[in-house]
Amino acid sequence: MKLRIAAIADPGTSVVNKTGGWRTEIPRIDHNSCIRCFNCVIYCPESAVKYSEKEGIYFDYDFCKGCGICENECSGHAIYMEMEEK
Repeated sequence: MKLRIAAIADPGTSVVNKTGGWRTEIPRIDHNSCIRCFNCVIYCPESAVKYSEKEGIYFDYDFCKGCGICENECSGHAIYMEMEEK
């Protein structure tokens, strides 16, 4: 008989638990190329892409996993991924 063990995190805990430390790539943005389509903000599964009037589009690297969805969904091709230097 095999014993199976699983863990389920409480909903919304990714906002509490910083999860960006294990990524291998990091998103960067060329603000001059950004057309403000906000696809990056909409499609980020961790809500790590933010927008403010003052800063424009920016990344919350504490929660960014480096998945590249923001780059893939960027209509203006303003977001690109770089290897993360630790």
